[in-house]
Amino acid sequence: MAGSRVRHSHGNETREVILDAAERLFAEHGVAAVSNRQVSEAAGQANNFAVGYHFGTKNDLVLAIVRRHVSFIERRREEMLAEIKGSSNLRDWLACLVRPTFDHIASLGSPSWFARFTAQVMTDPVLRKLMMDELMATPAMQETIAGLERLRPIWPEGVLEERGDMSRHLIVHTCAERERALQAGSPTPRATWDAAAVGLVDALIGLWTAPVTPTTK
Repeated sequence: MAGSRVRHSHGNETREVILDAAERLFAEHGVAAVSNRQVSEAAGQANNFAVGYHFGTKNDLVLAIVRRHVSFIERRREEMLAEIKGSSNLRDWLACLVRPTFDHIASLGSPSWFARFTAQVMTDPVLRKLMMDELMATPAMQETIAGLERLRPIWPEGVLEERGDMSRHLIVHTCAERERALQAGSPTPRATWDAAAVGLVDALIGLWTAPVTPTTK
């Protein structure tokens, strides 16, 4: 029994080392440009098939990285939802959309890789769907989306989809650019992740309340 526990513990440690290496490499170079062999080598694994043994395909590895972060993000979202208790203020619901991710990345310290990993994943249609399905499936996210839908203007379906895409791009790339700047020691528009979240919520309020200009095309 003791030997089994030791092997299980060692296996978990190996998985975490591989996840760390993969997240960093995918963030720096993109998912498609990094092989499982490169991840294994970066994780210090003598067996070049370690990634496949512990995770399966590259898509499975990406999903494992996502899941390792989602639980922390959604716990924070649940806390925020409990605080606003069905608020009718659009800002409160947009904060529930934005702040959990910002708070989580802030807790990782610098350098961190998750924001840039997310930005890289979003460039691949298959991986983007994997990640979005995982993020959108949680009860807390579903409650947040429902709250936003109750308060948003009545838009045509195409405008709703367009504004949703714009919101996603703003959230993903604001986080990624800030994470990149912090690692490089470059100046950032806001001093803290908390302040950056405030600025992004302000921008999203403008996006969600902006008028829709009729077009003929």
